[in-house]
Amino acid sequence: MSGLFDQIQHLYDQALYSNVISLANLVLSLSDHNNDLLPVNTKFLVYVYCADSYFYLGKYRRAESLYKKSLQFRKCLLKSKGTIKPNQEGQKELASDVDLKYQIYACLVKLKNPQEALQVLQSIPGKQRTPKINMALAKMFQEQGMERSAIATYKEVLRECPLALEAAEGLLALGVKGIEVNSIIMSCNLNLQSFDWLNTWIKSHVHIHNREYNHAVTTLRSLDNINCLRDNYNLLVTIGECYYYAGDYKNALMCLRRARIIEPDSARGLDIYAAVLQRTHHVAELEKLIPFISGMNEYSTEAYIAMSYALFALHKLSRANTIANQAMQISSNNVEAIILRGNILIEQKKYQDALHHFRQALQLKPHRYEAHKGLVDCFVGMHRLREASNIASSAYKQLGPAPRVLTLYASVLMKDPVTVVKAKNLLEKALSQEETYLPAVYYLAEIYEQEMNFEAAIDLLEKQSDAQSTCKLHQMLGDLWAKIHNAEKALDHYAIALNINPGDRRVLEGMHRLESTSNTMDSSSYYVAVGDEHTDPTYEVGEGLPDTDNDEAADESETEAVWSDMDLEANSQ
Repeated sequence: MSGLFDQIQHLYDQALYSNVISLANLVLSLSDHNNDLLPVNTKFLVYVYCADSYFYLGKYRRAESLYKKSLQFRKCLLKSKGTIKPNQEGQKELASDVDLKYQIYACLVKLKNPQEALQVLQSIPGKQRTPKINMALAKMFQEQGMERSAIATYKEVLRECPLALEAAEGLLALGVKGIEVNSIIMSCNLNLQSFDWLNTWIKSHVHIHNREYNHAVTTLRSLDNINCLRDNYNLLVTIGECYYYAGDYKNALMCLRRARIIEPDSARGLDIYAAVLQRTHHVAELEKLIPFISGMNEYSTEAYIAMSYALFALHKLSRANTIANQAMQISSNNVEAIILRGNILIEQKKYQDALHHFRQALQLKPHRYEAHKGLVDCFVGMHRLREASNIASSAYKQLGPAPRVLTLYASVLMKDPVTVVKAKNLLEKALSQEETYLPAVYYLAEIYEQEMNFEAAIDLLEKQSDAQSTCKLHQMLGDLWAKIHNAEKALDHYAIALNINPGDRRVLEGMHRLESTSNTMDSSSYYVAVGDEHTDPTYEVGEGLPDTDNDEAADESETEAVWSDMDLEANSQ
């Protein structure tokens, strides 16, 4: 019978897990009918090998059951020490209670049973907790909002493993001062030639968790040099994420593109990369992600979010909503997935459902601008302007007078004639901070137009067109020139707009109206207020899609197989 165990062990060592299960089941049944066939410690090892094999094959329910049986079997072994025979040379050592309980925890996490998983880890006595156990415990404490326990446990990890950077980041995220984290690391007397990079890394993450993203970028960029961490993928993704959270999509995209050139197969940062592409209207680049995601062996939360953004950009809203929901099923507290689904629901005009998602996002991450904006967009969509104004005012107080926050507040105030002047002041303040911030430019140009100050509106827009050229910018200029009966300049700007986006409906309508009225039209009924448009993501409700004639069913066949695979993958998990 020892030969059979040797074969089980050999199969396990060769990672032939399904074969381990087949043979082990037979051997265990034989042993149940004849106790003398397997020594008790060997039988215990067969149980562990079988449980491990189920785990590696992704059959977590069955693995959990066998790990629990192994744990009970081991307790029986310890009670009858006289029956335990010495392990043969080459046999795996008896797994400890700690090892088995950790594997049970891992199964329960995969089975989305966090409460029981936490209880299993907590049942391990403190003196027996290894850094691996403490790290898992600290993460679960943090997820459950048990901050004091999480801090104490992260510190235990860092004292034994001073370069466990994830534990250090966990402490910083929980508000522990960078000086204290650095002190714990340095107290371990590490024999490193230079700690400069580590000190800078800690300093940058202090800025990140204090939501000082501009300072974080400056600090992180000091590491991105040829003598330090030049072209480090994780560093570039972190810088890109900081730009994203600060609302600087242009620089975020540059960093994330550079990161993906370095490691094109990595899933980390894929969700933020897709979010930036969608917000900057790089639809073709988003579509290219679909084959990459479909080729992934396992769909992660990041992959589902990226796929949903691609569908969102293609205006396939129903499918995008389904995929975003699957991302939330994998990670229920993933704020990016929650915000994405909320924006999809806004595009579907399901404002009440969207409200629920943005409130959840705000509760999880009250500093995320997108959550505040989503709530404002919902209330505006439901014509509840008083509540929209209250949310925008709250965002202004909580997030500070950043250009996009000022613009969000102004976008609501300008809908009421009584508060237009205040809105104008907020927009001018936003542009004094960042004169190229287009959403503020669009809103301010609209206010100038409402005041019949067409020259000021044109001057404002043309100043921007010298520095940056967008379809919306030239479309607005075309409309304004048409209003003051300058057909030649109006057509010039319409032509530039069409060159940027040949299918833009508003530009085509403007050109048609201009030609049909021979420079005598009254376009006041045509010009749509910027704040009321629901199609330009730079300044409209829901940050939706540009005007296109995309049909929901267009090109469905090309990606239907991918979506079906993702549906099956999510259901299997």
